[in-house]
Amino acid sequence: MNDRQSFDKHVAQTTPYPIGLEIERAKDCVVYTTDGREFIDLIAGVAVNNIGHSHPKITEAISKQASDYMHVMVYGEYIQSPQSKFAKTLLDLLPPTLDNVYFVNSGTEANEAALKLVKRATGRSELISFRGSYHGSTHGSLSVSGNETKKQPFRPLLPDVRFLRHNAVSDLTEITNKTAGVIIEVIQGDAGVRISDVDFLVKLRNRCSEVGALLIFDEIQTGFGRTGKMFGFEHFGVVPDVLTIGKAMAGGMPMGGLVANRELMSELADNPILGHITTFGGHPVSCAAGLANLKVFRDEINLVEVEKKGAYLESKLNHDKVKEIRRKGLMFAVDLADFDEVKSVFDYCLENGLLTFWFLSTSYAFRLSPPLTISYEQLDRAAAVIQEALERL
Repeated sequence: MNDRQSFDKHVAQTTPYPIGLEIERAKDCVVYTTDGREFIDLIAGVAVNNIGHSHPKITEAISKQASDYMHVMVYGEYIQSPQSKFAKTLLDLLPPTLDNVYFVNSGTEANEAALKLVKRATGRSELISFRGSYHGSTHGSLSVSGNETKKQPFRPLLPDVRFLRHNAVSDLTEITNKTAGVIIEVIQGDAGVRISDVDFLVKLRNRCSEVGALLIFDEIQTGFGRTGKMFGFEHFGVVPDVLTIGKAMAGGMPMGGLVANRELMSELADNPILGHITTFGGHPVSCAAGLANLKVFRDEINLVEVEKKGAYLESKLNHDKVKEIRRKGLMFAVDLADFDEVKSVFDYCLENGLLTFWFLSTSYAFRLSPPLTISYEQLDRAAAVIQEALERL
């Protein structure tokens, strides 16, 4: 049985029609398949490989840490240098009110922990999210996500969850002293890169403070340079009580994080003790990769250039078939007429050495989220293929 046969028979699938590329290796912005093809990667594993695939400093850090030790104990019991160093380096990049991090394995785990934290800290049960949101596929994260089609087969989900309209200031009065927490993406990803208004986020922050609700920013997709800032909330001048991160956090290794102030985070450690636990969260190999990732950002990534590259690519995508482009940095949604057109563009790009992707909840748009290291020459080549695909519609 070859790999494809084993994949088809033994690996549980998420759709009836997986893309099915057989990967041999990936380097920087190029993915190589076992049949000798090369693809410019405009997806980066869906905003994961922000510093490119298999960065040598990441692979070196992984190799060194794996040779020293890997898992030795459940999270939080032993002092492990990769965790401690990564935590300090990460928190130095954040406002002083975000001074404590709980490491987990993924973004949805971070959101699950955030929901527990705000309920525990406030003693309240109501959670508020926004229409069009996406916070993950596990039970609690799905409960606060806005796509009803994805949720309906799994109901009943969490009770006491309400949804407001994104960017609707008039809805904010629905946040009350019964609300434990409000979770929001500063830029809605799966809704097709819907950017929050500054005024809306400022008033949301003020309303949460007025009624004692805790504000959670889900930056799983927007964090680590994707938008041209290290974290998306930096564009808006608003600081959350709780920050959730993941995806590009560890240079391609599985990692997520829940960040808050130390006093708030202590709610998970007492009454009861072990109020939130994980076996593999903060795995030393992932933390070593995460620390190396931040060093690459410090030494090699120019965040100003991220916005310049985004604007450059946007300028190359003008076409009569494109209804709208929404973008921040190198985070794109490109609207077409319908899913049939999106599928046609995706298929043509795939046939011609270019990886794009779609959205779960925005059928008429395709997404682009290339590594931040992509060159202008690669952007030119990619845009030319997309233009060819659009011409064929």
